Amino acid sequence: MVVYIDLIFAANLLIDGILLWLTGWLVKLKVSWWRLILSALVGALYVVMMFVPELSFLYTFLIKFGLSVVMLWIAFGFRSLQSYLRALGAFYMINFAAAGGIVGVHYLLQSSGDIWNGILFTSSGGQAYRFKIGFWFVLALFPLVLLLFKVIQSSKVRREQLETYIGEVCVEIEGVSVLCPGLLDTGNRLNDPLTRIPVMVMEASLWEGHLPASWKGRLTEISSDKLLLEADGQSFAWQDRLRLVPYRGVNRGASLMLALKPDLVTIKLGEETFISKRVLIGLDGGTLSGDGAYRAVIHPDLTQREAAVEAAVPS
Repeated sequence: MVVYIDLIFAANLLIDGILLWLTGWLVKLKVSWWRLILSALVGALYVVMMFVPELSFLYTFLIKFGLSVVMLWIAFGFRSLQSYLRALGAFYMINFAAAGGIVGVHYLLQSSGDIWNGILFTSSGGQAYRFKIGFWFVLALFPLVLLLFKVIQSSKVRREQLETYIGEVCVEIEGVSVLCPGLLDTGNRLNDPLTRIPVMVMEASLWEGHLPASWKGRLTEISSDKLLLEADGQSFAWQDRLRLVPYRGVNRGASLMLALKPDLVTIKLGEETFISKRVLIGLDGGTLSGDGAYRAVIHPDLTQREAAVEAAVPS
């Protein structure tokens, strides 16, 4: 068997570098390129030592663990014990995720014959499994597994950040209550220009059973003023609650949005609850969030404590 030590060294240098870079990204630690390369170099040299029989004593758990500690110290330095332990935990989590991903993909690609050929029976009647993964297979799959890990982790972080701004919205109109998740949009300044009442946008489909049947699927196709004229000739219980709110969309000119005047709006955001009567519910004919994380956009003025005080005063 021919072993190309230079190839093994280069592959491990690349793998260790990627693992360290991903660790720094995960725990949000800045790392200079020269420190990252030096740390990866130490890890790659350690792998090469396995081909020296006299150094076999280095391949124990304590030595391996100590090497990872040294590599992280070279790459990130020592800012604090808490920061260092976070980096160490992230480093091993990424290593285990990469190893597990590679093993999992290898298992999925195996046929039943490959599996049976790898099973060994011991003299005592036990079973063992001979597991072999090709060098090039590992080298090709390793970056893909870590890329997938990074994408999933980034999505998770974005979702967690988004959830801090997502609350529960309850809108009441004449005994009808509609509940949905709502996103607090601090940049939303949509108000009725005449009364300065804040407008909270909701998906029109939430009110589908209470709006005129002829409006279904047409809010995005026909201007709101035309729909409002159509409603004049129909029996619609909330006719006197309809409003037209002018607004300007992104890369669009001025438009009109249909809105409803509710009796009460209750917003639960974290541990706080905000109640308001002075609000309009703008109806959006589309989908506000592609993944359904929220179905309403909360106006920031509705989460001010003054709103709750105002709502408590009888109108």
